[in-house]
Amino acid sequence: MQVQPSPLLARLANVPVIPVLEFGSVDEALHVSEALVAGGLPLLEITLRTPVAMDAMRAVAAKIPGACVGAGTVLTVAQLHAVRDAGAQFAVSPGLTPALAAGAQDAGIPLLPGVATASEAMAALEAGFTFLKFFPAQAAGGVPMLKSLYGPLSQLRFCPTGGIDAALAPSYLALPNVVCVGGSWVVPKDAVAAGDWGRIRKLAEEAVSLRRN
Repeated sequence: MQVQPSPLLARLANVPVIPVLEFGSVDEALHVSEALVAGGLPLLEITLRTPVAMDAMRAVAAKIPGACVGAGTVLTVAQLHAVRDAGAQFAVSPGLTPALAAGAQDAGIPLLPGVATASEAMAALEAGFTFLKFFPAQAAGGVPMLKSLYGPLSQLRFCPTGGIDAALAPSYLALPNVVCVGGSWVVPKDAVAAGDWGRIRKLAEEAVSLRRN
């Protein structure tokens, strides 16, 4: 299969962090997303881990100007089509199956598939993907693993996700094969519970400052 440049790369070039979001209500989704976008993080990964995820995507896509809604924890081709119809502009998967790789070609939505090993990265490259999620980043070898992958697979770019916080993010973003990182630290559960949207905006602003110079 001919490998094409990822349509996601241009959008992510200046966004160092993709917030990984798990919402309990649509109202929560709107408040959090508004704060993140205001803080400079417009690309939002809303995971399919809660019953309100699809409704949250629709609401954020329709009501938060500047938000670029992504769908996380996408496991099937049917989910790819469903999140596209809900307003998601990109999809993220923890792994990549042959069915998902084939279905993504026709789904009309960019897919960021997850890999954790060199063999998985090679299989994703064969399927036409050059921009990959490295997951679970810390458990799968972290920065040393990505450094090792760069030599033989320098044409690939990654968004490491899993176990990354504000302290670890700069070491990942300093790597030549890392475009951005995914993380949930910008949306602490206690801030959400307290309705402290200003704190979330401040954390987003701090995350933006992690951008590689």
